[in-house]
Amino acid sequence: MKLGMCSITFRHKNTHEIIELTKKAELDAIEWGADVHVPVGDIQTAEDVGARTRNAGLEVSSYGSYYRLAEQEAQHYTFETVCQTAKALGAPAIRVWAGALGSAKASGDYRERVAGDARRIGDLAYAEGISIHLEFHDHTLTDTKESAQQLLQNVSHHNVYTYWQPPNQVSVAERLASIEAVKPWITNIHVFHWYSFEKRMHLSEGIDEWHQYLEKISQDGKERYLLMEFVKDDDVDQFLQDARALQKLKYSNHTS
Repeated sequence: MKLGMCSITFRHKNTHEIIELTKKAELDAIEWGADVHVPVGDIQTAEDVGARTRNAGLEVSSYGSYYRLAEQEAQHYTFETVCQTAKALGAPAIRVWAGALGSAKASGDYRERVAGDARRIGDLAYAEGISIHLEFHDHTLTDTKESAQQLLQNVSHHNVYTYWQPPNQVSVAERLASIEAVKPWITNIHVFHWYSFEKRMHLSEGIDEWHQYLEKISQDGKERYLLMEFVKDDDVDQFLQDARALQKLKYSNHTS
């Protein structure tokens, strides 16, 4: 497993600062966010940020887009533009959102439209050598393990996968069950420690939990990125502490 950070962890920092902070934390990669650091359609910025990331000895793990499946009319850009931007960035993966409705509110027709769009963009990205990865998140069709599993089964596309992150306000056992439900599709992991965003904690306090998560996820032996996303108080020193905890977590996972 390689270690990285999501640039959205520090939206107020510029791309130069993000690169330097990632190096200081001794991480391997950056997932660049589309909302601030690498805007959709800004090809020149994407090329520049990608080049500077690699010149700093880091990898671009992915492009963290805010493209929502089946919501084309509500977005001011197309997936084709997202894909062009990711290609300019040199990102091997694009993160997208599984619609704009939670599973409890989604009709069967809406679910099929989300799945159909996932297949469509899976083909488009595959032609560019880029893979598609769903955000595992509230208020989308990946908001429960059952809904996420059903969606991925319906999509059934060789180029569409899912990220995983701990669902909010549920037990460790339920989080482990969510891993089991979507395990065949899990790629990169968003790493944080909290049960609600408003009460973020030190990652070191969640090491035992995270060891269980990674032990289950890593049984397939696939290479993937562990990407730090948000820290307590949005504090740089806390980020560096959490990065050290992540290094220990990776080491303990490899030696267990």
